[in-house]
Amino acid sequence: MVSTGEDFYAIPLNTIEGIVRVSTYELEEYYKPDAPMYEYAGQEYRLQYLGSLLNSDHHPKLQGQALPLPVILVRGAEQPMALQVDNLMGSREIVVKSLGPQFSTVRGVSGATILGDGNVVVILDLPAMIRSDILSERQRLADLEKARESARYEERATVVMVVDDSVTVRKVTSRLLERNGMEVITAKDGLDAVAQLQDHKPDIMLLDIEMPRMDGFEVASFVRHDDNLRDMPICMITSRTGEKHRERALAIGVNEYLGKPFQETELLKTIERLIGKQ
Repeated sequence: MVSTGEDFYAIPLNTIEGIVRVSTYELEEYYKPDAPMYEYAGQEYRLQYLGSLLNSDHHPKLQGQALPLPVILVRGAEQPMALQVDNLMGSREIVVKSLGPQFSTVRGVSGATILGDGNVVVILDLPAMIRSDILSERQRLADLEKARESARYEERATVVMVVDDSVTVRKVTSRLLERNGMEVITAKDGLDAVAQLQDHKPDIMLLDIEMPRMDGFEVASFVRHDDNLRDMPICMITSRTGEKHRERALAIGVNEYLGKPFQETELLKTIERLIGKQ
């Protein structure tokens, strides 16, 4: 039987590896961010206050405590856990009572007991509670990393590959994109583009059709059959505005088909839309 703050809990003895007492000075060090693991008898434990594991409003009372405080070493968990409690009230035999279907989904509770004074005390299933806490922490870290990745992606300039055999088109398009905060990679024909794609993965490709040494259809087909590039958006910009060429491009997997000369506003909106889809 243990207490945290004014709350009392029962812990089955078969889940307890041992009970130790730790000085308040040591506990203060273990509760700091990036603190080391608590080690006992060659085994490392993650030390935590029981009230924190229970998400209660109680906090460890370390100030003004002259004597070391009790810490319960829990067995059977995925990660060994040392749980500090405020007080130990000894062990006793109890009659376990089911909490009923209303509490069946509450994590880490295996039942309850009624004390001699009529108070109801919850019986904790600490291994289950610790497993749930570990999963929650992993999910939190995964969400945090995902948010960081998203922030890094948003901070990075959009990289656009411009593939066209016309020097003028490459220069005009590059200046437009760079004025709008984008990074530009240029390729003078299809073969040059494929060679550069071995080292660079742009966010989007602007692709001409009629080029020497591998035309736009061949480049688009190459991209769509490459595992590393297949999701990259392709916007074809060409003077070949006939329906036959458009249908062939879309059949290969080209995302957008624009005619030359392109409208600057239309091109920028197309890039923004396709990057958003990606």
